[in-house]
Amino acid sequence: MSDWEIYAIKYAERNARTRADSFIFDDNHDAPHPMDYFMWVLRRGPEVVLVDTGYDTKEAEARGRPIRLDPVAALQPLGLQPDDITQVIVTHLHYDHAGGLHLFPNATLHLQSAEMAYATGPCMCHDTLKMPFTAGHICETIKRLYAGKVVFYDGDAQVTDGVVVHCIGGHSRGLQCVRVRTQAGWMVLASDASHYYENVFARKPFPIVVDLQNMLDGFETLHRLASDPGLIIPGHDPLVRSYFPQAMAPHIHRLDTGPIKAVRS
Repeated sequence: MSDWEIYAIKYAERNARTRADSFIFDDNHDAPHPMDYFMWVLRRGPEVVLVDTGYDTKEAEARGRPIRLDPVAALQPLGLQPDDITQVIVTHLHYDHAGGLHLFPNATLHLQSAEMAYATGPCMCHDTLKMPFTAGHICETIKRLYAGKVVFYDGDAQVTDGVVVHCIGGHSRGLQCVRVRTQAGWMVLASDASHYYENVFARKPFPIVVDLQNMLDGFETLHRLASDPGLIIPGHDPLVRSYFPQAMAPHIHRLDTGPIKAVRS
């Protein structure tokens, strides 16, 4: 079968952050450290798979974290409308990855069983662990489940030809990365298994974590799954936009052709 195209869609940013927000162990915690927010589109001919959904204006207002583009508007340069999306890989159920599920009513969700159990279980009695989740997004997932539109995985699984999910955990109990066959080789959408290149390359843990060992082991897994370290795509790093070419609109970058310059590792 043919290879997949991959597009990174930036829909939001948060610049009032420091390195203390990104790394548990760092010598310069007060230095600025901005964050980009992405979702990703996989495309092969008429086939389309959306990886994560971003979050909408209502969630942005509730959390005081504005978005630049509504997820639906962000997809329009690719010629995609909400009803066109029939498959969504949910890397995990945090608000910025699952906050737009309701915008894609025709989609079947692909999710790790461990993530659903985590987001609906006793761990959510702890405010610190509950903070990145929003109840309405979890309820939307449950509604989709009762409509027969959730596919659960327990570990590693093929979603379709050339698209494989791998359970990482760490940041969230059922966090999964997505390995995709492209013209550049096997590319890994790390999502929050590595927020930044520096997390995975320098083995620096991100502060929001449920299992630190799983997070650290996950860095090794990302390296093992990618054909080249430069094909590991972190979930929130603004550097992605400098390593990969812009396509169709300023907020969209094409990944599957490979980086346009060497990725610093």
